[in-house]
Amino acid sequence: MARPAARVPAPDGALAHGGATENRVREGGVVVWHRGMTMVLETPGVGGLDEAVDALRGWQDDGAPTQLHPGDLGWFRRFGAEATGAAVRTWRRDGRIVAVGLLDGATLLRMTVAPDVRRDEELARRIVEDVADPRRGVLGEGQAFVEAPTGSLVQDLLTEAGWEPDEPWTPLRRDLTEPVGDPGVRVEVVGPERVDARVAVQRAAFDRSTFTRERWEAMAAWSPYARARDLLAYDDRGEAVAAVWSAGPGRPGLIEPMGVHRDHRGLGFGVAITVAGAAALRELGSSSVIVCTPSANAAAIATYTSAGLRPGPEVRDRRRDDA
Repeated sequence: MARPAARVPAPDGALAHGGATENRVREGGVVVWHRGMTMVLETPGVGGLDEAVDALRGWQDDGAPTQLHPGDLGWFRRFGAEATGAAVRTWRRDGRIVAVGLLDGATLLRMTVAPDVRRDEELARRIVEDVADPRRGVLGEGQAFVEAPTGSLVQDLLTEAGWEPDEPWTPLRRDLTEPVGDPGVRVEVVGPERVDARVAVQRAAFDRSTFTRERWEAMAAWSPYARARDLLAYDDRGEAVAAVWSAGPGRPGLIEPMGVHRDHRGLGFGVAITVAGAAALRELGSSSVIVCTPSANAAAIATYTSAGLRPGPEVRDRRRDDA
């Protein structure tokens, strides 16, 4: 429930920034480079995905605002390596990745920046210019959305540029210092022998799900999945699924996605699988478990709250209605 199921990812490609720039294509993706400057926008391609995930992993912190998580890229990887490489954007300064974005469909950029440059004006203005200009290969013309961390200068400058706050989302978090407790149902870690059951519950939990065995295999083939646990909870009344993604010891872990079979809702499976996911993340060394859901989804908020997560201040994407 952290985000709507990812839409079809945008194609690869980027155009130069105006007349004083040039494209440089290097192994792994497309580069948009400013002559005489050190800021570089890249589509890293398959070869650059691990570096982008490593950067995201290092930025996760319990004191940070809700932001793009390595697990978001891990879950997106179900669309395949090429599609994921084409959907990621990175911004570098002096060779260092300082911002990472994921095109979760053609109209939504989910992005975050390194903690030490969250209020950096040069970086924030460059990112805002890049997302506002369709020629730069990030977002196209027409309505578009940007998810940026609350308190970041990127979000402030988007607002100044006329991007409106979109619908509110509620982040929730549970500290994992203490043991989580028993979920009260049987929980299995999904491996190749349980994929068909996992796929069936996923498709029964989300009406427009396109999840398949092939997509699970694509997701499981990438390195972030080694830090994840795919869980199936069930008893004789029903079943639920969740994937949880660790960012490493001492860092917050993410639930993405979580779903209950449509025929078995209202029986406590959402709470049970969330508790099971939190316990799995604690075993992986995560400091907390986080999730973000639309504020209008009262049932989801109630489920997560019953599983011990506590809601934080609402967050909002920024929306552009006209190109």
